[in-house]
Amino acid sequence: MKLLTVRHATTYRYARPVSLGPHRLMMRPRDSHDLRLVGAELSLSPPGEIRWLHDVFGNSVALVTFPAPASELSIVSTLKIERYALDRPQFPIAPEAETYPFVYSASDRTDLGPLLDRHYPDPTGIVDKWAKRFVTSRPMPTLDLLATINASIKNTFTYSERHEEGTQSPMDTIARQSGACRDLAVLFIEAARALGFGARFVSGYFYDPALDRGPQTPGVAATHAWADIYLPGAGWIEYDPTDAIIASENLIRVAVTREPSQAIPISGTFTGASSDFLGMTIDVTVSASPSP
Repeated sequence: MKLLTVRHATTYRYARPVSLGPHRLMMRPRDSHDLRLVGAELSLSPPGEIRWLHDVFGNSVALVTFPAPASELSIVSTLKIERYALDRPQFPIAPEAETYPFVYSASDRTDLGPLLDRHYPDPTGIVDKWAKRFVTSRPMPTLDLLATINASIKNTFTYSERHEEGTQSPMDTIARQSGACRDLAVLFIEAARALGFGARFVSGYFYDPALDRGPQTPGVAATHAWADIYLPGAGWIEYDPTDAIIASENLIRVAVTREPSQAIPISGTFTGASSDFLGMTIDVTVSASPSP
């Protein structure tokens, strides 16, 4: 078990006071058997009125309205988390799913629904062909297939931090052989769906022990994205193709969705000229405390 503190600070600056529209925040994870939220603080400047809800996926969402204009908007989320994971993950897959290909039960297919469907057009079958080249035999071990795809993205694609909004299509990621974590996660998800797996998008944070220098100088981090694959008997298994990681306690899950646009940490509007927006800064740190 790791005791982790995540601080995510975002500041928007404007040339003059502007009217701030409603903002939607996805910055608070859900409690589960592998992640326990022991403290959460949300600081807003200027102050806003907050309404909490659960979205269609059960994620915790804060809807914020700001009554007064402002020339600067600061949103700071501080989380204290207990993260549990196996030192050596073992996944007891149902016998019928141990080898690929397999067929989900009718009940699973109903529940997975659109998580089985591809979400990006692939008219010439580029992603389909890319995914199927990993199927080297029929049958083959299911976990080996998914681990190979996960590792291949890490080993053959270049991580490239992108500040543009949105996510690359999987076809663009293959063509460029590079992408941000969200792009690589979506490629993995679409490849898995092309092979018949139920998959979903996960957003959150990544804790890197090598960058953590203690409470006074916590490790610089960033928002992160990876994938979940549903396997009968084992449930949802985390795959991080950016780092070739599977089910690590260093992955701090905040939200799970069908596709990336549903998991944006902060979204909102302002009323004013486009030139009024001067820019934004994001500061994310993750640090660990000694276990009790």
